[in-house]
Amino acid sequence: MTVATLLRVSSLAKSVPGGRQLFAGLELEVAAGELVAIVGESGVGKSTLLNILAGLDRPDAGEVAIEGIGLASRDDAALTRLRRERIGFVFQAFHVLPYLTLRQNVGLPLALVSAPRHLIDERTDAMLDRVGLGGRGGDYARDLSGGELQRIAIGRALVHEPALILADEPTGNLDPETAGRILALFAQAVREGGAAAIIVTHSDAAAAIADRTLTLTPHGLILRHAR
Repeated sequence: MTVATLLRVSSLAKSVPGGRQLFAGLELEVAAGELVAIVGESGVGKSTLLNILAGLDRPDAGEVAIEGIGLASRDDAALTRLRRERIGFVFQAFHVLPYLTLRQNVGLPLALVSAPRHLIDERTDAMLDRVGLGGRGGDYARDLSGGELQRIAIGRALVHEPALILADEPTGNLDPETAGRILALFAQAVREGGAAAIIVTHSDAAAAIADRTLTLTPHGLILRHAR
């Protein structure tokens, strides 16, 4: 059976202000149902790469295509719709809204696409249970610890069952037991939901669940490990 390529990256290049090149000639294909971990030294551009893949930043050269549609051909409004409907992003800084409840934060992607209220409530409560915060939907995000904020950010990224999951250090603030639960949740979303996922991580445990682990270098991605 042929597995569809969900994400295709071709000849990608990016430099930072001042002219320092982060990477060039970057090639990557990720299939539906595949989880890829990306590792590399600090400053090599891992977070920048995720932002480019999500259409939050533009490359200097090259192309990113999600489900066969190139991002370069889309205007800002179309990219916003794509992120809302097809992408789940876990930011390293969380970007959880402090004056919304946990239920409102997690359910936000569904609310933005005008999902029915019963579906929002059902999926949000189930996701809060899965990230270990069940029964706390009415609490406010401003009162959470760093690890709890991270779990809310992960729940928000997965609740709308996106086609592409991008996660920047998703277990960085979690204890080992909680991290294991969250990594299992990522794996389930990918392998049962047919999503593609890319996790940027320094964690050996996070990399261990991946189908492939790639090292980002200035000259592109180098295969470090594959199952």
